[in-house]
Amino acid sequence: MRLKDRVAVITGAASGMGRAMAIRFAAEGAKLIVGDRHVERLGEVVGLVRGGGGTIASAAGDISDQATAEALVDLAHSTHGRIDVLVNNAGIMDYFQGAGELENDVWRRVLATNLDGPMFTTRRALAYMLKAGKGSIVNIASLSSFSGASAGAAYTASKHALLGLTRNTAWRYAKEGIRCNAICPGAVQTNIQESMPENLIDPKGMARAVEFFGLGSAYFEPSEIASLALFLASDEARYINGSVVSADAGLCAT
Repeated sequence: MRLKDRVAVITGAASGMGRAMAIRFAAEGAKLIVGDRHVERLGEVVGLVRGGGGTIASAAGDISDQATAEALVDLAHSTHGRIDVLVNNAGIMDYFQGAGELENDVWRRVLATNLDGPMFTTRRALAYMLKAGKGSIVNIASLSSFSGASAGAAYTASKHALLGLTRNTAWRYAKEGIRCNAICPGAVQTNIQESMPENLIDPKGMARAVEFFGLGSAYFEPSEIASLALFLASDEARYINGSVVSADAGLCAT
Protein backbone atom coordinates (compact mmCIF):
# COMPACT_ATOMS: atom_id res chain seq x y z
CA MET A 1 0.00 0.00 0.00
CA ARG A 2 1.43 3.31 -1.11
CA LEU A 3 -0.12 5.44 1.64
CA LYS A 4 -0.25 2.92 4.49
CA ASP A 5 -0.99 4.75 7.75
CA ARG A 6 -0.44 8.16 6.18
CA VAL A 7 -2.82 10.87 7.34
CA ALA A 8 -4.35 12.65 4.35
CA VAL A 9 -6.66 15.67 4.22
CA ILE A 10 -8.76 16.08 1.07
CA THR A 11 -10.96 19.10 0.43
CA GLY A 12 -13.96 18.98 -1.88
CA ALA A 13 -14.23 15.25 -1.22
CA ALA A 14 -17.98 14.79 -1.65
CA SER A 15 -18.01 14.34 -5.41
CA GLY A 16 -15.97 14.17 -8.59
CA MET A 17 -12.21 14.06 -8.26
CA GLY A 18 -12.28 14.53 -4.47
CA ARG A 19 -14.57 11.55 -4.01
CA ALA A 20 -12.40 9.43 -6.29
CA MET A 21 -9.28 10.47 -4.39
CA ALA A 22 -10.82 9.62 -1.03
CA ILE A 23 -11.78 6.15 -2.19
CA ARG A 24 -8.42 5.53 -3.87
CA PHE A 25 -6.32 6.89 -1.01
CA ALA A 26 -8.26 4.79 1.50
CA ALA A 27 -7.68 1.68 -0.61
CA GLU A 28 -3.96 2.48 -0.45
CA GLY A 29 -4.01 2.59 3.36
CA ALA A 30 -4.44 6.29 4.11
CA LYS A 31 -6.25 7.58 7.18
CA LEU A 32 -8.53 10.24 5.80
CA ILE A 33 -9.88 13.57 6.92
CA VAL A 34 -12.30 14.89 4.30
CA GLY A 35 -14.25 18.09 3.91
CA ASP A 36 -16.94 19.51 1.67
CA ARG A 37 -19.91 21.86 1.91
CA HIS A 38 -22.32 19.21 0.62
CA VAL A 39 -23.19 17.38 3.83
CA GLU A 40 -25.22 14.49 2.41
CA ARG A 41 -22.75 13.62 -0.32
CA LEU A 42 -19.88 13.86 2.13
CA GLY A 43 -21.67 11.38 4.36
CA GLU A 44 -21.98 8.99 1.42
CA VAL A 45 -18.22 9.08 0.88
CA VAL A 46 -17.61 8.44 4.56
CA GLY A 47 -19.93 5.45 4.40
CA LEU A 48 -18.20 4.03 1.33
CA VAL A 49 -14.75 4.31 2.87
CA ARG A 50 -15.80 2.81 6.18
CA GLY A 51 -17.70 0.08 4.37
CA GLY A 52 -14.46 -0.86 2.67
CA GLY A 53 -12.62 -1.05 5.99
CA GLY A 54 -10.99 2.37 5.74
CA THR A 55 -10.40 5.01 8.41
CA ILE A 56 -12.09 8.34 7.78
CA ALA A 57 -13.40 11.40 9.59
CA SER A 58 -15.20 14.34 8.04
CA ALA A 59 -16.09 17.97 8.63
CA ALA A 60 -18.66 19.80 6.53
CA GLY A 61 -18.24 23.46 5.69
CA ASP A 62 -17.16 26.09 3.19
CA ILE A 63 -13.40 25.97 2.61
CA SER A 64 -13.33 29.67 1.75
CA ASP A 65 -13.99 30.39 5.42
CA GLN A 66 -10.68 30.56 7.27
CA ALA A 67 -11.94 29.00 10.48
CA THR A 68 -13.52 26.09 8.58
CA ALA A 69 -10.38 25.48 6.53
CA GLU A 70 -8.11 25.53 9.56
CA ALA A 71 -10.45 23.33 11.59
CA LEU A 72 -10.34 20.64 8.90
CA VAL A 73 -6.56 20.46 9.10
CA ASP A 74 -6.63 20.63 12.89
CA LEU A 75 -9.00 17.65 12.89
CA ALA A 76 -6.31 15.54 11.25
CA HIS A 77 -3.81 16.46 13.91
CA SER A 78 -6.16 16.08 16.85
CA THR A 79 -7.37 12.70 15.58
CA HIS A 80 -4.09 11.16 14.41
CA GLY A 81 -1.35 13.40 15.80
CA ARG A 82 -0.03 14.47 12.39
CA ILE A 83 -0.79 15.31 8.78
CA ASP A 84 1.25 13.74 5.99
CA VAL A 85 -0.70 14.70 2.87
CA LEU A 86 -2.91 17.65 1.93
CA VAL A 87 -4.91 17.66 -1.29
CA ASN A 88 -6.48 21.02 -2.12
CA ASN A 89 -9.22 19.88 -4.47
CA ALA A 90 -12.25 22.04 -3.63
CA GLY A 91 -13.12 24.50 -6.35
CA ILE A 92 -15.98 26.30 -8.09
CA MET A 93 -16.48 27.69 -11.58
CA ASP A 94 -17.32 31.21 -12.63
CA TYR A 95 -19.97 32.06 -15.22
CA PHE A 96 -17.62 32.48 -18.19
CA GLN A 97 -17.67 36.24 -17.82
CA GLY A 98 -14.79 38.20 -19.27
CA ALA A 99 -13.39 41.17 -17.39
CA GLY A 100 -15.82 43.46 -19.17
CA GLU A 101 -18.84 41.58 -17.83
CA LEU A 102 -17.44 40.34 -14.52
CA GLU A 103 -19.31 41.23 -11.36
CA ASN A 104 -17.54 41.90 -8.09
CA ASP A 105 -19.36 39.22 -6.12
CA VAL A 106 -18.46 36.52 -8.68
CA TRP A 107 -14.81 37.58 -8.64
CA ARG A 108 -14.62 37.52 -4.85
CA ARG A 109 -16.54 34.25 -4.45
CA VAL A 110 -14.44 32.33 -6.97
CA LEU A 111 -11.12 33.57 -5.64
CA ALA A 112 -12.23 32.93 -2.06
CA THR A 113 -12.89 29.25 -2.78
CA ASN A 114 -10.20 28.52 -5.37
CA LEU A 115 -7.33 30.51 -3.88
CA ASP A 116 -8.05 31.64 -0.32
CA GLY A 117 -9.17 28.15 0.69
CA PRO A 118 -5.97 26.41 -0.48
CA MET A 119 -3.87 29.11 1.15
CA PHE A 120 -5.70 28.68 4.47
CA THR A 121 -5.32 24.89 4.50
CA THR A 122 -1.72 25.00 3.26
CA ARG A 123 -0.68 27.50 5.90
CA ARG A 124 -2.25 25.44 8.64
CA ALA A 125 -0.86 22.15 7.36
CA LEU A 126 2.63 23.61 7.13
CA ALA A 127 2.57 24.36 10.85
CA TYR A 128 2.32 20.61 11.48
CA MET A 129 4.38 19.35 8.56
CA LEU A 130 7.35 21.56 9.40
CA LYS A 131 7.47 20.17 12.93
CA ALA A 132 7.47 16.66 11.49
CA GLY A 133 10.04 17.53 8.85
CA LYS A 134 8.01 16.11 5.98
CA GLY A 135 4.79 16.42 4.05
CA SER A 136 3.25 16.37 0.60
CA ILE A 137 0.78 18.95 -0.75
CA VAL A 138 -1.09 18.38 -3.99
CA ASN A 139 -3.04 21.27 -5.47
CA ILE A 140 -5.72 20.56 -8.06
CA ALA A 141 -5.29 23.41 -10.50
CA SER A 142 -6.69 23.38 -14.04
CA LEU A 143 -6.04 23.70 -17.72
CA SER A 144 -7.15 27.27 -16.99
CA SER A 145 -3.88 27.67 -15.05
CA PHE A 146 -2.17 27.85 -18.46
CA SER A 147 -4.90 28.96 -20.82
CA GLY A 148 -7.16 31.97 -20.97
CA ALA A 149 -9.56 30.17 -23.27
CA SER A 150 -11.25 27.57 -21.10
CA ALA A 151 -13.21 29.62 -18.53
CA GLY A 152 -14.07 33.14 -17.44
CA ALA A 153 -11.74 35.75 -15.99
CA ALA A 154 -12.33 34.89 -12.32
CA TYR A 155 -11.75 31.14 -12.59
CA THR A 156 -8.77 31.66 -14.90
CA ALA A 157 -7.14 34.15 -12.54
CA SER A 158 -7.73 31.92 -9.51
CA LYS A 159 -6.13 28.89 -11.16
CA HIS A 160 -3.17 30.86 -12.48
CA ALA A 161 -2.62 32.14 -8.95
CA LEU A 162 -2.83 28.62 -7.51
CA LEU A 163 0.22 27.68 -9.56
CA GLY A 164 2.06 30.59 -8.01
CA LEU A 165 1.14 29.37 -4.55
CA THR A 166 2.26 25.88 -5.51
CA ARG A 167 5.65 26.90 -6.82
CA ASN A 168 6.44 29.29 -3.99
CA THR A 169 5.51 26.67 -1.38
CA ALA A 170 7.66 24.09 -3.14
CA TRP A 171 10.71 26.34 -3.30
CA ARG A 172 10.36 27.91 0.13
CA TYR A 173 10.05 24.65 2.09
CA ALA A 174 11.98 22.17 -0.06
CA LYS A 175 14.92 22.04 2.35
CA GLU A 176 12.53 21.36 5.22
CA GLY A 177 11.09 18.17 3.78
CA ILE A 178 7.91 19.60 2.25
CA ARG A 179 6.85 18.89 -1.32
CA CYS A 180 4.15 20.79 -3.20
CA ASN A 181 2.95 19.92 -6.69
CA ALA A 182 -0.03 20.73 -8.87
CA ILE A 183 -2.22 18.78 -11.27
CA CYS A 184 -3.83 20.65 -14.15
CA PRO A 185 -6.74 18.57 -15.46
CA GLY A 186 -8.53 19.30 -18.68
CA ALA A 187 -12.12 18.21 -19.12
CA VAL A 188 -13.13 15.86 -16.28
CA GLN A 189 -16.57 14.43 -15.58
CA THR A 190 -17.39 16.12 -12.24
CA ASN A 191 -20.19 18.05 -10.54
CA ILE A 192 -18.50 21.44 -10.89
CA GLN A 193 -21.18 22.55 -13.35
CA GLU A 194 -23.54 22.76 -10.37
CA SER A 195 -21.74 25.96 -9.40
CA MET A 196 -22.83 27.51 -12.74
CA PRO A 197 -26.59 28.24 -12.82
CA GLU A 198 -27.62 28.40 -16.47
CA ASN A 199 -29.37 31.74 -16.09
CA LEU A 200 -26.11 33.35 -14.93
CA ILE A 201 -23.80 32.03 -17.64
CA ASP A 202 -22.44 34.57 -20.09
CA PRO A 203 -23.38 33.09 -23.50
CA LYS A 204 -20.56 34.68 -25.47
CA GLY A 205 -17.95 33.63 -22.94
CA MET A 206 -19.37 30.12 -22.85
CA ALA A 207 -19.32 29.92 -26.65
CA ARG A 208 -15.65 30.87 -26.72
CA ALA A 209 -14.78 28.21 -24.14
CA VAL A 210 -16.74 25.56 -26.04
CA GLU A 211 -14.83 26.53 -29.17
CA PHE A 212 -11.57 25.86 -27.32
CA PHE A 213 -12.63 22.58 -25.76
CA GLY A 214 -13.73 21.42 -29.18
CA LEU A 215 -10.02 21.09 -29.97
CA GLY A 216 -9.64 18.42 -27.30
CA SER A 217 -9.67 14.69 -27.80
CA ALA A 218 -10.72 13.28 -24.42
CA TYR A 219 -12.84 13.67 -21.32
CA PHE A 220 -11.31 12.15 -18.19
CA GLU A 221 -12.85 10.13 -15.42
CA PRO A 222 -12.21 11.39 -11.86
CA SER A 223 -10.47 8.11 -11.05
CA GLU A 224 -7.74 8.93 -13.57
CA ILE A 225 -6.90 12.18 -11.81
CA ALA A 226 -7.06 10.34 -8.47
CA SER A 227 -4.35 7.98 -9.68
CA LEU A 228 -2.10 10.91 -10.51
CA ALA A 229 -2.76 12.55 -7.15
CA LEU A 230 -1.93 9.28 -5.40
CA PHE A 231 1.41 9.12 -7.15
CA LEU A 232 2.33 12.71 -6.23
CA ALA A 233 1.27 12.16 -2.62
CA SER A 234 3.29 8.97 -2.25
CA ASP A 235 6.99 8.31 -1.70
CA GLU A 236 7.24 7.24 -5.32
CA ALA A 237 7.30 10.96 -6.09
CA ARG A 238 9.70 11.90 -3.29
CA TYR A 239 11.97 13.83 -5.67
CA ILE A 240 9.13 15.58 -7.47
CA ASN A 241 8.60 19.06 -6.06
CA GLY A 242 7.26 22.24 -7.62
CA SER A 243 6.04 20.34 -10.66
CA VAL A 244 2.91 21.14 -12.61
CA VAL A 245 1.49 18.05 -14.26
CA SER A 246 -0.96 18.52 -17.12
CA ALA A 247 -3.63 15.88 -17.70
CA ASP A 248 -5.54 17.27 -20.65
CA ALA A 249 -4.81 14.98 -23.63
CA GLY A 250 -2.58 17.64 -25.19
CA LEU A 251 -4.81 20.72 -25.00
CA CYS A 252 -2.08 22.66 -23.21
CA ALA A 253 0.00 22.25 -26.36
CA THR A 254 -2.46 24.28 -28.48
